[in-house]
Amino acid sequence: MIDWDLAVTTGTRLVRPGPQVSREEARQAVTELRTLSREAEGHVREFTKIHTDTAPQPATVVDRPGWIKANVEGFRVVLEPLTQRISSGANPPPAIVSAVGSRITGVEVGAVLAFLASRVLGQYELFLPPDPTGQEPAGRLTLVAPNIVHAEREMGVDPHDFRLWVCLHEETHRVQFTGVTWLREYVRSQMTEFLLASDLDLPTILERLRNAADTVADVVRGGEGNLIDAIQSPAQKEILDRLTAVMTLVEGHGDYVMDAVGPSVVPTVSDIRAKFAHRREGGSRLDRTVRRLLGIEVKMKQYAEGSAFVRKVVDRVGMDGFNKVWTSPETLPTTQEIADPDAWISRVIGTPALPA
Repeated sequence: MIDWDLAVTTGTRLVRPGPQVSREEARQAVTELRTLSREAEGHVREFTKIHTDTAPQPATVVDRPGWIKANVEGFRVVLEPLTQRISSGANPPPAIVSAVGSRITGVEVGAVLAFLASRVLGQYELFLPPDPTGQEPAGRLTLVAPNIVHAEREMGVDPHDFRLWVCLHEETHRVQFTGVTWLREYVRSQMTEFLLASDLDLPTILERLRNAADTVADVVRGGEGNLIDAIQSPAQKEILDRLTAVMTLVEGHGDYVMDAVGPSVVPTVSDIRAKFAHRREGGSRLDRTVRRLLGIEVKMKQYAEGSAFVRKVVDRVGMDGFNKVWTSPETLPTTQEIADPDAWISRVIGTPALPA
């Protein structure tokens, strides 16, 4: 379905080089990021009150090509159920169609990853290739050193403070998915269900492609659509709604924690947040268009909505009350409850929400 080797080759060829740094500056940045990730994990665990038996792991620090390779590995794991379904179907596509199509999609995936690889500061990789020994952790925290250095230079912020601030956000994701034992499997199962709900017959695929083309034209003219909405089936919309809700929660929780912990350990957090928010909204017209197409603007909205939900719930019922969100899939907020935190409090906490 996708030529993964070609995706890596394309992505690493197209990605822009990182900022100019000396060998010593690069070594110092990598060392400090690893140290700060461990420090941040302690702050996050103490503040969130989410505890885990998983031993702390050092962050994996990569360059832009390294991030591309890591994400291709993750995509292969995520898409495996769909590729197995296609290959074992009653009417598999002709070999020549598969060969040509896989190369086209390989180039497309590589181009998208090249665009993203210069923008992502870090991520918690949920989906890794299975470890035959069973000794490696299920997830991995990855920090993209060139992008962090580029961002701190561009904004003119204190490098140590900015690096710790970024680590607080990303370590929150590690704590979420290692401390809430069912969360990773829930996200994985929802993504698998979303993929397998695809309509794979040729007429439907052609219709989705036409919708995608219309969406591209609309976004170029200033519209608000994105490719994910354009190509999904009706059955997938309901699943995506659940996925959007949980990802809005975890992203908003990460943003809330990084700013709540920040004042005690990051002296310049207010300056960093103001400049970072301005940076998120910037970019050229082409850059903003691509971000809308790929759904990145939706992700930015998730940060704001999720953070507002967490802040209001914690203000009303405290951190212990908020942490009931991690009890089971049934206690996760819906998209409607994220917009109306009082409704979640009433449903899950079981008592009327009191004024702050």
